[in-house]
Amino acid sequence: MIEKTALGRPIVDVDDSDTYVCRPHAPGEIRAALVGRRLTAVHRRGKSMWCDTSGPVLGIHLGMSGRMVFADGHGEEIDGGDYWERGRRLGDHRFLRFALTFADGASLLLIDPRRLGRVRLDPPVEALGPDARDVTRDQFRALMARGTAPVKARLLDQEAVAGIGNLLADQVLWLAKVNPARPVDELSRVRVDRLYAAVHDAVEAAVEGGGVHTLSVVPAREPGGRCPRCGAAMRRGTVGGRTTWWCSREQR
Repeated sequence: MIEKTALGRPIVDVDDSDTYVCRPHAPGEIRAALVGRRLTAVHRRGKSMWCDTSGPVLGIHLGMSGRMVFADGHGEEIDGGDYWERGRRLGDHRFLRFALTFADGASLLLIDPRRLGRVRLDPPVEALGPDARDVTRDQFRALMARGTAPVKARLLDQEAVAGIGNLLADQVLWLAKVNPARPVDELSRVRVDRLYAAVHDAVEAAVEGGGVHTLSVVPAREPGGRCPRCGAAMRRGTVGGRTTWWCSREQR
């Protein structure tokens, strides 16, 4: 969307006043670096995006609920508009966290209801692992062979593989019938390959469905939830610092 709508437009203003989303930058720091410049290229890996400019790189991480919206000079979206399907009227930017304003009055907005996104200059993109859609079987086997971390923590590690968030990780582990707390050094080659196939199946399902909230295990991630496959009770715990749900029968 950014490539189609925002490249090449002169930036005349920046709203970087949200000190949490724009950490560690002080208010006005990103503005001072970008006003007068243009976005020249956009790149994405997982949930992380970065835009080349004639100066610093602008990094944007969408988090769980973030969405980029391109709006015209009247504040009505031209692209990214599926965000508004949840009943908010056009131009209702109550969850605006960051904005670039262009010379013609159009703007590029980060809309993020849960405020889990991040905007920063010159992000360390070289530390990101391969995109979850593009990771090869050999790369995946290698990242699962390092250390003793719980398998869910390794899936969530963006330096191992980029683009797997909490809901997607639970779907992957549920599809592969692997307990989220199992240390990676205890995984057999068969289980690692099953996880690899599950990563691709889960990512494609999320893309086709319109987001991770459409994944099949998500409705069962609640008290009293039952496994969509076998009907057993779902269990809840914390793995890798994140709330985690798994099937009590199939993911022992």
